[in-house]
Amino acid sequence: MTDAPATTPIAAIEGSPLALAMRHELWLYPAVEIVHIAGFVVLVGSIAMFDLRLLGLSRALPVRLMARHLLPWTGGALLVIVPTGLLMFIAHASDFLVNRAFQLKLALILIAGVNAALFHAGVFRTVAQWDTAVAPPLAARIHAGVSLASWLGVIACGRLLAYL
Repeated sequence: MTDAPATTPIAAIEGSPLALAMRHELWLYPAVEIVHIAGFVVLVGSIAMFDLRLLGLSRALPVRLMARHLLPWTGGALLVIVPTGLLMFIAHASDFLVNRAFQLKLALILIAGVNAALFHAGVFRTVAQWDTAVAPPLAARIHAGVSLASWLGVIACGRLLAYL
């Protein structure tokens, strides 16, 4: 990306003062990336613990208790990773938009988000029936599997961004 005057919306984004700073300030992009990765660790860590519980691990821990404890961490992590991800995106928007790993990463994030929404709007409403001691229903386990697979894919795509 050059710092030429903007002729398209993407060029305007990449030419913004914030995008220019992300590209030209020596430590800004790496610092933002470190914060993004740290937030992502919290996000995926909290989601993975919840999903593993749904898959049958630690049945002595009530699902509702885990949700009450872990969901705030997930939400807080999103408040970190969304703005930091956008900052990294604006620095190289035209490159990211044509990068297959980035496209797949966004698709997997969408799948993970829709999956979570469907879980909470659906089978989680019956959690009182399977909160402890019994195996979560098949639908809950499927949601957990889709979630874990989606987030592992997001991690892989995030790493591949630097190489593709």
